[in-house]
Amino acid sequence: MNTSTSLLVQGYEVVIGFETHAQLSTQSKIFSRAATAFGAEPNTQACAVDLALPGTLPVMNIGAVERAIQFGLAIGAHIAPRSIFARKNYFYPDLPKGYQISQFEIPVVQGGDVEFFLGDEKKSVRLVRAHLEEDAGKSLHEDFVGQTGIDLNRAGTPLLEIVTEPDMRSSAEAVAYAKELHKIVTWIGICDGNMQEGSFRCDANVSVRKPGAPLGTRREIKNLNSFKFMQQAIDYEVRWQIEQIEDGHAIEQATVLFNPDTGETRAMRSKEDAADYRYFPDPDLPPLVIADEWVQRVRAAMTELPRVMAQRFVSVHGLSEYDATALTQSRAMAAYFEATTQACAQPKLAGNWIMGEVSRRLNAGELDIAASPVSAAQLAQLIGRIADGTISNNAAKQVFDALWSGAGSDVDALIEAKGLRQMNDSGELEKIVDAVLAANPKNVEQYKAGNGKALNALVGQIMKGSQGKANPQQVNDLLRQKLG
Repeated sequence: MNTSTSLLVQGYEVVIGFETHAQLSTQSKIFSRAATAFGAEPNTQACAVDLALPGTLPVMNIGAVERAIQFGLAIGAHIAPRSIFARKNYFYPDLPKGYQISQFEIPVVQGGDVEFFLGDEKKSVRLVRAHLEEDAGKSLHEDFVGQTGIDLNRAGTPLLEIVTEPDMRSSAEAVAYAKELHKIVTWIGICDGNMQEGSFRCDANVSVRKPGAPLGTRREIKNLNSFKFMQQAIDYEVRWQIEQIEDGHAIEQATVLFNPDTGETRAMRSKEDAADYRYFPDPDLPPLVIADEWVQRVRAAMTELPRVMAQRFVSVHGLSEYDATALTQSRAMAAYFEATTQACAQPKLAGNWIMGEVSRRLNAGELDIAASPVSAAQLAQLIGRIADGTISNNAAKQVFDALWSGAGSDVDALIEAKGLRQMNDSGELEKIVDAVLAANPKNVEQYKAGNGKALNALVGQIMKGSQGKANPQQVNDLLRQKLG
């Protein structure tokens, strides 16, 4: 069930649905043996089938079907035991057949949902379907003055088109959904998720309406290839539609493009309906039949899914659902957390450090966690020294800084070299406490009179007297004991 709540923009409700094309990670195309590798010279990876030469016939790539099954299982969808391929007719120079082989009435994956957090609020977006289809080629305009070049390398590349219900109500929610979907397809290995290379392309259907009114006319923003541009494009489109309606203009259904240089969307063409494509079953392809035994084999071979792993982190490690979801945002981060926890046996501390200091540094350096200068073993050693009282949290941050910058690699050696070991001699600490109490009678009187802030002032003096090496909890306990 969708848990989205409506956020009004200038009195209008925003309604967003998504269509995402995930390029499947097969080595060959969906109906031919031609390669799918990115970056080849134009038209060197298009065979006779891709070029639609007379007499050629498509043959289904079993690897593409298995990846579709994997996705369906990952989102809790129904895997159709029998689905149909259709011809979607339209005429572009980069579509050599004059039609695209896709699925229309009976897709291979039906239903399912994607759950994610927006802030600390759990959301769910329902999926309508996910169907297999072939990609078209690419028209090239930049390198040809007054002409257009056609590169058919992408023609026939296997895609899984993933379509949602119009469940999202803000650009932030749409981006959070897209990131979660990206996580799922890369986690299970069916797509490399490279947005710059076109492996994960999102189209956002955006409309606005007054609360309680029927759905407004949607405009489809095509080929959003970054999460940053996705949010900018949707926000601009929402503002533009509201301005048009307020000025008395009707919204016309259209396909639009987002220009990141201007931050604006512009209409490319009127939006087609299904009838415009004249779908009919492809006579060259038999129905796709998926036996339950095949589905069960795929299920048995699948890796632990992110939502299942997050549930395990909650039940085994006592993490909150929000923290567990954050720590499973990628397989690399989940592996880093598990390796750290296994080495230090402090899952909550490990989670806090990874979501806090580690993630902050990674984001600042635009690094993936696999490239973290601080290994899971080093972080575990550091957390162990916090847990056993060897160092304070503040001292731990100094050690972490040194590890991150490469100024040292051994936690214990850095603690000794920097003189950060906490004072654990209760007799020495008691002397410092007694001296501070004697030197600050006013604070003592204020605390005894009920001023809690006076205790903080005394703690600060004691920490200063110990050069920051006293254990703050031990200081608090000793102070309260002496002050009664």
